Amino acid sequence: MRLGRLFTRVACFAAACVGAISFGVGVGGAHAATFKAVLVVPQDDPRLERTRLERAYLGQVAGPASDGLNAALKDAKLELDAAGAVVQLEVVAVASTQAAVDAAKRAEQAGAVVLLSDVSSAATVAMVDATRLPIVNIQAPDDALRQASCRARLLHVAPSERMRTDALAQTLLSLKWTQVLLLVGPRPQDAERAVAAQASMKRYGLKATAIKPFKLSTDPRERALSNTLLLTQGGHDVVWVVDSDGEWARALPFRTATARPVVGDAGLVALSWHAQYERYGAPQVNRRFARAHQRPMAASDWHAYMAGKALVTAAVAAPKGPSAAFQQALMAAELDGSKGTVMTFRRWDGQLRQPLLMTDGQGVVGAAPVDGVQHPKNTLDTLGADEPETLCKAAR
Repeated sequence: MRLGRLFTRVACFAAACVGAISFGVGVGGAHAATFKAVLVVPQDDPRLERTRLERAYLGQVAGPASDGLNAALKDAKLELDAAGAVVQLEVVAVASTQAAVDAAKRAEQAGAVVLLSDVSSAATVAMVDATRLPIVNIQAPDDALRQASCRARLLHVAPSERMRTDALAQTLLSLKWTQVLLLVGPRPQDAERAVAAQASMKRYGLKATAIKPFKLSTDPRERALSNTLLLTQGGHDVVWVVDSDGEWARALPFRTATARPVVGDAGLVALSWHAQYERYGAPQVNRRFARAHQRPMAASDWHAYMAGKALVTAAVAAPKGPSAAFQQALMAAELDGSKGTVMTFRRWDGQLRQPLLMTDGQGVVGAAPVDGVQHPKNTLDTLGADEPETLCKAAR
């Protein structure tokens, strides 16, 4: 048995000085096919700033995407060896959308068969348009990427914002908490996410008793926008908070004017993964990741892990290539995500179907789709935009 080599290199390009880490993880014989994947990440990523990681906001990035990918590829050593294939991963950091496009073009010219994107939605779309390679979106939840800005070669392992809000709405309906106070933060992405929340409430028959803006501020003139007691007065069953930053939301539970549960970005949160999930082999996945990286596996890590599993599935399905066969197998992959069901990419928007976990940060208290929710074809399609309502026109 031959293990893949591990090496590091740093290169500077015209657009920017880019640090790249390349490593082949896999096993194979002398005639093993090598499939090269390139992960594009932000340079000096603010999501990975030390003090922000220490706050451990629910649902936000908890570590570099390469950790989850590395874990998946290491888990697949024996499987890759049996198939006679090697998956080689290169990590490239970029400082701008143009730098991302340049990196994507270089990767295609160097023989990469797939790109993995951990950069912004705009940069992801630009990379798709600049190359002929399939791209796997690891973290961006933007519904626009699955709707008006969708692309035929763009796949998503991270759940969309609409999937998370549908999971919350289903859960609230099952608990008969139908009267919702919606609190919305000041950022542009908060406004976009609030639209998804309202669409989910409408879909599942919940009522927004009020929609109020909030702002994290010490300015006395903005007291009404920051005081939780003032904001949460009125009649409602539950408070739904939309806070992309996370700082204001984390202080909301147990500070409401009346004794009401909090959901959304604090309190009860819909996530793709949690380190305390205890079913379907999840404890083993969590333990292996924690041993390798000295931290719990977060939802962002699971997204990268599933991207790695998708690469492995494609390599095993087409171990001798060519690239087109690998790419076709990637689009048709059936994945086991240790959540009790086979996961596939939706034909109409490239989104990975998946159950979502309901967590308070301490453990998993439920899952969605909730029991009783029905769908004519696949219950997982009750999370996110279903085929009849999709705005995506890209043919797959």
